[in-house]
Amino acid sequence: MLVNARLAFTHVWSAAPGALLGYLLATAAAAAAPVLVAWLTKTVLDGVAAGMAFGDLVAGAVTLAVAGAVVAVVPQVSRYLTGQLERTSSLYSTERLYRAVGRFIGLGRFEDPESLDRLRLADNSTRAPAAVVNSGLQVVGGAMTVTGFVGTLVVVSPVMTAIVLASSIPVLLAELGLSRKRGAMEWQLGPAERREFFYSSLLTEVNAAKEVRLYGLSDFLRGRMLTERRASDAARRAMDVRETWTQGGLSLLGAVVVGGGLIWAIRAAAQGEISVGDVSLFVGGVMAVQGAVGGLISGSAEAHHQVLLFDHYRRIVEAEPDLPLPARPRPTPPMQRGIELRDVWFRYSDDHPWALRGISVHIPHGRAVGLVGRNGAGKSTLVKLLCRFYDPTKGAIYWDGIDLRELDPDTLRRRLAGVFQDYMEYDLTAAENIGIGDLDGLTDRNRIVTAARRAGIHDKLVKLPRGYQTLLSRLFMSEADKEDAETGVVVSGGQWQRLALARALFRDQPDLMILDEPSSGLDAEAEARVHEQIRRHRAGRTSLLISHRMSTIRDAQHILVLDEGMLAEQGKHDDLMACGGIYAGLFRMQAAGYGDLVDDADADAATELIRAVQPATVPIRVVRPRR
Repeated sequence: MLVNARLAFTHVWSAAPGALLGYLLATAAAAAAPVLVAWLTKTVLDGVAAGMAFGDLVAGAVTLAVAGAVVAVVPQVSRYLTGQLERTSSLYSTERLYRAVGRFIGLGRFEDPESLDRLRLADNSTRAPAAVVNSGLQVVGGAMTVTGFVGTLVVVSPVMTAIVLASSIPVLLAELGLSRKRGAMEWQLGPAERREFFYSSLLTEVNAAKEVRLYGLSDFLRGRMLTERRASDAARRAMDVRETWTQGGLSLLGAVVVGGGLIWAIRAAAQGEISVGDVSLFVGGVMAVQGAVGGLISGSAEAHHQVLLFDHYRRIVEAEPDLPLPARPRPTPPMQRGIELRDVWFRYSDDHPWALRGISVHIPHGRAVGLVGRNGAGKSTLVKLLCRFYDPTKGAIYWDGIDLRELDPDTLRRRLAGVFQDYMEYDLTAAENIGIGDLDGLTDRNRIVTAARRAGIHDKLVKLPRGYQTLLSRLFMSEADKEDAETGVVVSGGQWQRLALARALFRDQPDLMILDEPSSGLDAEAEARVHEQIRRHRAGRTSLLISHRMSTIRDAQHILVLDEGMLAEQGKHDDLMACGGIYAGLFRMQAAGYGDLVDDADADAATELIRAVQPATVPIRVVRPRR
């Protein structure tokens, strides 16, 4: 806790030293002014009671007025400085947080629920450092006020002073306990809140709107969302009940102490043991101490809570890389020999089954390699390893004989280009959707148009309201378009896929191009044209083409067949067809589905393969040639 508090203070000082210094001075003034007002009030009242001349009382009255003005003004100044601290510190925190997230090399932390919960809490705690400092200074100010008033109260009654202070101890302990429980509750509610957000996203995002309405899922998803909300609300309600009873009881204790002190002071004044000024000082002091102790306690509890939140932020910012980085990365020269996988095994955790098992294969430089296999065979996992989003659990992958783990990941990835099956649809302009494939050329219009032509999307883009500068989103408009609601455009799924392909082709000198189902959303004619462009573009380059459409794989110079994480077959199309194995069965099954001419033996083989991979309830029809 102390380490986190110190780091939060250092964090705020780095972000806004001037505002923090001003806030420290304002806190000191706010703490000292009430004590000064109490003493001046006692002095003036005692002077009035003693019959002092008006002229002798003026100086004290003026000083009292000035101190009262300070008491009135300082909170406004503090409020401004607090806001300035919060804004500046939050911006600084956000920048550091997302810089740290950008240092995550792989995908592991983005696919781990606990890491996602911590990241969400860290994002919610970017204002925590300022809140820690604010609460901490509230504690310091409260302590200064309490110290000042305790000194005055001791003069009047040491016993009553001790009673007032003793009554504050259970309040402090109870508030700290409540703060700890609330922090634990926020962590425990993370999964429920993430699920609630997931269901609410399905109900409001356009990507899910069609299926939600087609299948009548609105009530179902709303029910799931509200179930998660009710669970969260129930936990918070229970926490609120606990706080209400605890704080209510403590407030009652404080009222009893104040009431008892007031009765004692009146009795003592009536018996001549203390003066009228002493009564004023004592009553004001007791109430001020109680208020200051209350502020001290609430500040301590809030600081405790914010420090707990800040801990999530700190863990993200100070986290070690999710994949090991070489102390001295080896140069990543242009590929000359190729990529080799040597006995590669991989699983996502010790609790997961093996996704890849003993893969050993060489992808030669300048060759077009196809990768096929049934769903779950390990194709996407292999791609993640080639991009070094994960490291093999056992074995190694070599780039021209150099282990990928010895290379700088950023340098390695600049030598790659790819279209992923789950490609992104960026709410940016059409030009930006292509240009972000290589930020160095983001403003190079000619390169962007060339990539769009290769992907077969140029003719569509030039017809948009603002051509390549059209915003491909209806979520928000660009600054230039904010008055024109017609300029935001939503394009089709096939057009998004071509944009993703153009983004990959925009990086026009990659050593390895990875094409994972680059044409799955296109019609047959468009697919044929796109693949022709891809073939031209990747001629002489190293490429890995993944597709379930066997017709797009057959022209690859070498084909790898994965089955249950193992390399089951490899070779050219004709050789694999002659073997009559998995590849041949998949190819013939697809050919049969399209009604291609196959003989009876091929049709029977395709039928058996379909029966092996499809549920028994699915009707099977293999088209045989007419005699």
